[in-house]
Amino acid sequence: MKTDKPLAGLDRAPAAGRRDFLRGAGSLPLIGAAAAGAGGMLAAPAPARAAPKTSAKIVVAGSGLGGLAVASRLARELEGASITIVDRKEVHNYQPGYTLVATGVWPVAKVSDRNADLIPSGVQWVREFVAEFDPVASTVTTDAGTKLRYDFLVVATGLQLDYGQIEGMDPKAIGTNGLTSVYNGPDAAAATWRAMDAFRARGGEALMTLPATPIKCAGAPLKMTFMLADRLRRAGTRGNSKITFHSALGNVFSVPKVNDEVLARWKALDIGVELTSKLAAIDIGARRATFVSPEGEKTELGYDFIHIPPPMRAPDPIRKSELAWKEGGFAAGGWLEVDKGTLRHRRFPNVFGIGDINGTPRGKTAATVKKSAPIVAANLVDVIAQRDPSQQFDGYTSCPLLLREGSALLIEFDYEGRLTPSLPGVDPLQDSWFAWFMKTTMLKPAYMAVAKGRV
Repeated sequence: MKTDKPLAGLDRAPAAGRRDFLRGAGSLPLIGAAAAGAGGMLAAPAPARAAPKTSAKIVVAGSGLGGLAVASRLARELEGASITIVDRKEVHNYQPGYTLVATGVWPVAKVSDRNADLIPSGVQWVREFVAEFDPVASTVTTDAGTKLRYDFLVVATGLQLDYGQIEGMDPKAIGTNGLTSVYNGPDAAAATWRAMDAFRARGGEALMTLPATPIKCAGAPLKMTFMLADRLRRAGTRGNSKITFHSALGNVFSVPKVNDEVLARWKALDIGVELTSKLAAIDIGARRATFVSPEGEKTELGYDFIHIPPPMRAPDPIRKSELAWKEGGFAAGGWLEVDKGTLRHRRFPNVFGIGDINGTPRGKTAATVKKSAPIVAANLVDVIAQRDPSQQFDGYTSCPLLLREGSALLIEFDYEGRLTPSLPGVDPLQDSWFAWFMKTTMLKPAYMAVAKGRV
């Protein structure tokens, strides 16, 4: 089976799964706001309270989901505040949809929206990038030379994809010579699907990789592996194909129960796993990849298909500023130094962080932002009112882990790596059509509701 179009697949969902979903649909709590966002049915708003009056100048650096969600809430919860979003980005990309594009489930157009439609009413938008943070002087300077002073700062810059750590890697080549990477934007996701579509027609040697750094959506490399196996199976070429997952870490997922479940499933699917095997270099034209062990031993392997999640770090303006961690495990990546509970900066009390930039044990997903944005907004309001932050974030993260077309695992966990399922009757380690339906149908409306500060 070969096609240049995305595959829908929902009409082939198991009837039992649909019945289970319909039986449980009336009692869904919020999971990344999915149940609330679907069909326009939003969570009940918090009881109305008087908005504190303030003349505070608040700068939000970044207009991704975190920046938009916090700015939207602050615009509603504060009276008189001057709120400014700084970001040149004109297109808002729905990054949780990249794996759906890259595996042929969604068309690429579905993941991009106009940023102008998401900027909250009453919030100023400076269409420039922050080039320098000076938390001592409470200023940010943009790449156009604009200097903005703030009373309070929300850092929502996201992270930096560091393909340069892999010798020979060229992001512009994604989609050619079997080279794929779901992370480098909508075009790369679409190119990844074209390469997967071509590969599944004939099969061959596939290498799937995972870097040693913290990454956004740590489940994405696993989703790509499961879905590649499924695409090969459906095309009838799985029997003459070999899939091997190379992790630079000692595991494939940081939550032990999930890690064990994935490894067991991969064993049943005949997917090989090499741990502490770091992708160090690639020869794109020759289709050769070099892996290195912790002891420095190098292994060169040929491939027909390779998926590369790049190493990731904080953007340079944060990494080179006083806002970054200076010691400990988060210092190497230059991540923002925040208290993991309040998400307030540990040394600069008028600074908060939201989203991928935070140097916290977990939490580089949209679901993390959904849970933490109200906390950041509430704690910032507390500080403006000269109170101690009242809210604590538990590190909530959610990952609808795609297994095959029509099935996924609905995994939720906290800072401690404890599974925290929120939907009655849905086992996080059990195949679920509902988890697939949620990922493919419900989560984007919910995401947009979060961006607009509604949930």
